[in-house]
Amino acid sequence: MGIKELIGMESDRKIRYAIVGLGDIAQEDMMPGVDHTGNSEITALVTSDPVKAKELGEKYKAGAVFAYEQFPEALVSGTFDAIYLATPNWRHAEFIVPALKAGIHVLTEKPLEISTAKCKEILDAQATSTAKLMVAYRLHFEPATLDTIDRIRSGALGEVHLFASTFSQLVDPENHRVKNGELAGPVFDMGPYPVNASRYVFEDEPVGVVSAVGTKHTDSGFPQDFYDTVAVTLRFPNNRLAQFNLSYFGNPSSSLVAVGTKGTLELDPSYTFGKGLKQVIAIGEKTEENSFKNTDHFGGELKYFSDCILNNEDPEPNGEEGFADVRVLEGILAALESGKSVELTPFQKTRRIDTERQKVDLRAVSTPELVHASNPGRDTDKKPKN
Repeated sequence: MGIKELIGMESDRKIRYAIVGLGDIAQEDMMPGVDHTGNSEITALVTSDPVKAKELGEKYKAGAVFAYEQFPEALVSGTFDAIYLATPNWRHAEFIVPALKAGIHVLTEKPLEISTAKCKEILDAQATSTAKLMVAYRLHFEPATLDTIDRIRSGALGEVHLFASTFSQLVDPENHRVKNGELAGPVFDMGPYPVNASRYVFEDEPVGVVSAVGTKHTDSGFPQDFYDTVAVTLRFPNNRLAQFNLSYFGNPSSSLVAVGTKGTLELDPSYTFGKGLKQVIAIGEKTEENSFKNTDHFGGELKYFSDCILNNEDPEPNGEEGFADVRVLEGILAALESGKSVELTPFQKTRRIDTERQKVDLRAVSTPELVHASNPGRDTDKKPKN
């Protein structure tokens, strides 16, 4: 066989994925876009729900189906090369660590875990593994977000020193997100978005949580064991501040503003998907508006990760990026509990987003009917996307 044939065979190779956790985000957003990545395929499912196993196994022609308790057997079954992990936040290390030890690549939903201690357990496993680990920060591949980063890096806004953001949705009181306290509340569920955005806007790490204030709305229908609405201020080096609001009990909103000495840039929406993102830039009295088409965020990140595996490249965002956000989320919860400012343990991250390498522009895909799963939105807002 000649070298051209060998190259052709390699380029046709697809990374085989097991989807671990078949809730709304996996069914509604990741699984429909796998096929059109061109380099990925679903070959296995991991769920303890027999209805999901049967119906989704048939729909996606997954040749292997395992229950959660069978995960050790799944890892040595030879039926997949990588996993996409969409279990609850506090069950990430439970699957990531053994997968990495078995040499299975991992694309995990954010946050990486619910504590820096758990994150370090994952990073230790990754350090001795031949497998790759990526955290599913889909906006690291989204054209409007990457253009925003390029605009800031160009210096057009001057010295950017203020970041402001709001991210809210009306969550159904019956959704599992409101039934596990702070572990599944807005800080861990929605907080990674503005925390991560503030870090890529400033390209730096916060040094402290200046304040974190939470409220509980008795008319929300939620258990009163977590703050459904939270306001946060972070302090960054060189007198830069990030302020943002999170809510499970607010009309859907998703926006960010970066303010510099020469100009201002706004993205609204900024974190959602299912529709295009809009950017407004004001430099002095001159205003520029840019609209970006709706793309498949999930297929885009999966395509990139599979490319990294096929080409033996280290992915960004990696496990360290996940740790960087959990470090801040942990501090926010500490500030909420104490009512006081929290200094964060010093941390430096040298690798940042490569806007040229990471841009993926896949067409949007349609939303399928869900099997034994539901979107978090109330009846008055069926499709909040986060």
